[in-house]
Amino acid sequence: MTLWIILGIVLLVAAGLLYRRFARHRRRKALLASSLTPEQRAVVEKLVPLVRRLPPPVRASLEGKMNLFLDQITFRGQNGVEVTEDMKLSIAAQACLLIVNSPVWYDTLRNVLLYPSAFLTNRDTHGDGVVYENQHATLGESWARGPVILSWDHALQGGLDAEDGHNVVIHEFAHQLDGLSGHTNGIPLLRKGQTFAGWERAMLDAYEDQVRRIEHGERTLIDPYGATNHQEFFAEAIVTFFERPREMREQMPALYDQLATLLALDPAQWH
Repeated sequence: MTLWIILGIVLLVAAGLLYRRFARHRRRKALLASSLTPEQRAVVEKLVPLVRRLPPPVRASLEGKMNLFLDQITFRGQNGVEVTEDMKLSIAAQACLLIVNSPVWYDTLRNVLLYPSAFLTNRDTHGDGVVYENQHATLGESWARGPVILSWDHALQGGLDAEDGHNVVIHEFAHQLDGLSGHTNGIPLLRKGQTFAGWERAMLDAYEDQVRRIEHGERTLIDPYGATNHQEFFAEAIVTFFERPREMREQMPALYDQLATLLALDPAQWH
């Protein structure tokens, strides 16, 4: 009798887990198929004008992914920030641009922290066997498995200006995209048809050219911060891909093609 009771309990637990999984899948599917309200759409178009350029099918996909993002993420204001619906919509729109045509998702991300402006972070630097702790003003941070931390002033400005080549939200969520491979190193999960050799060649050629130009005091299309290392170059290249796509396609065709394949987007064609 005891064996039958144990077996019954196991079956009930298994059935419960299967139902929860089914319910989550159904809810996810419904959110991805949902649209923003007209009021929400107006806010997004105002705060993130880049979305006005999206082809209609991409716009529809973006709205569904934004709704899934907003359902999953908790926004936490820091240092007196009171998070509003407009703030959430602005950040969700920018974050979801990177994955609007991609099967990947920010699975482990649960929290976005918003500071009013640039915030201080501690950085440990090593020298002569001694560790020195320094404070730096930071616009954003992206941690493996979350959270993403943002300066709201800069997140807002990055969304409003779609052509200046600077966007802290896209930059930090590019790190999240990069980290889905298990390592944040400038080598994301590649799409079907992409080869590591092709990706490496395009990225390294562009990165080395960026470093050389900066060493010679030349201006660069991609923000100079991209010369810091491969992962920062990847993040800044994604920003340039969205904000200055025609110039990137002209000046860095191999890199543009790799990013266009990775994201399944061609912003140089958007009007």
